Amino acid sequence: MKSKVSISIQLLLLLQYLSDLSVSQDFDFFYFVLQWPGSYCDTQRSCCYPTSGKPEVDFGIHGLWPNYNDGSYPSNCDPNNPFNQSEVSDLISSLERNWATLACPSGNGIQFWTHEWDKHGTCSESLLHQHDYFASALNLKQHANVLQALSNAGIEADGGSYSLSNIKDAIKESTGFAPFIECNQDSSGNSQLYQVYLCVDTSASNFIDCTVFPASKCLSHIHFPSF
Repeated sequence: MKSKVSISIQLLLLLQYLSDLSVSQDFDFFYFVLQWPGSYCDTQRSCCYPTSGKPEVDFGIHGLWPNYNDGSYPSNCDPNNPFNQSEVSDLISSLERNWATLACPSGNGIQFWTHEWDKHGTCSESLLHQHDYFASALNLKQHANVLQALSNAGIEADGGSYSLSNIKDAIKESTGFAPFIECNQDSSGNSQLYQVYLCVDTSASNFIDCTVFPASKCLSHIHFPSF
């Protein structure tokens, strides 16, 4: 009888260990992704301002995404740990300013943050609990200060066309690391600055050199629309 009980306990411990492994850290770095709201809105699908009002004229956070060095990424790692608004209650006003939703119909951001945590954040929860995950992203945005970096280089959100290499150089000059720039098309079909990717270490504290970039291309000169 004792041997059977012992075996049962060992099996339970093994199952618990395997369960813990399934939600443990299993990624190489984060993509920290910032989105220009003027480019999100200046497309054929347009946008809707959040219920809290028009966001600030600044890059907004899209997400903090765990990734592998081979270009793939984990997702939806722990359905047993869904987004819980009460865990970030002290961050809500900052999230509304810096991580605003522009999807239609207008929302308060909860659906957006829920999606980002459930799909991406749960894959880093062994290192970052919910509050840490969102607080880290907010800190990274402040540290990157991309709009100011571009302005310092004479690159303004005025609808003009700018050199892609100059945009990258300006952000690298400010952060110390080369970004990846993603473009989309405006309502007239022009290529425009849409998202900025910076790579971050697994503690979500420091920018690092990217080992891989997403598969997307921009033209050599792109528009930077106003917002």
